[in-house]
Amino acid sequence: MISAVILVGVLAGIVTAIVFTRTDRTPLTLVRATLFDAPRPLAAFTLVDQSGGTFDLSRLRDRWTLFFFGFTNCPDVCPTTLATLAEVRRLLADLPPAERPEIVLATVDPVRDTPEVLGRYVAHFDPQFIGITGSQASVDGLTRDLGVAVMIGASVADGSYTVDHSAAIFVVDPSAAFTAVFSAPHAAATIALDYRSIVAARQR
Repeated sequence: MISAVILVGVLAGIVTAIVFTRTDRTPLTLVRATLFDAPRPLAAFTLVDQSGGTFDLSRLRDRWTLFFFGFTNCPDVCPTTLATLAEVRRLLADLPPAERPEIVLATVDPVRDTPEVLGRYVAHFDPQFIGITGSQASVDGLTRDLGVAVMIGASVADGSYTVDHSAAIFVVDPSAAFTAVFSAPHAAATIALDYRSIVAARQR
């Protein structure tokens, strides 16, 4: 009798373990985002925010961050995406402070986008947004690390030039690791929904 009870207990434990294993391995269903199985730690970098302060890996730790790469002279994609991200922040305002994402615009045009220029620009969309810039080499290092495609065109007669870049939004987790990416086109409600799922999944 005792052996039978032990056997039932062992079987119950095995079934429970199988159930939990299957649950843990159930793929996360996301609408637009791609979540990586293994977050990739970012390489060290040093840039400058719109207030002139240092922006490096330490600024990414212990918080979630949504990175968008663009530039202040961008005529369409950048302002549209930043307006969308401002709406995302409003949709996620009910989350605990540690889970609300910080929104960062990383310029791909550091020659024209000084800290002061970035500060005025990002404040137009949300006073809490952060704009970062730096030397061309430092910016190029971060774009390479995240796989951001950037192409700067030749200058025309008036000195202006075009900058083509990826429209993706990059998710960096509280360990300063690249953990997910949102491909365009972007919709605030979809980003907010997927973001909640990503944060919840990483906490399991």
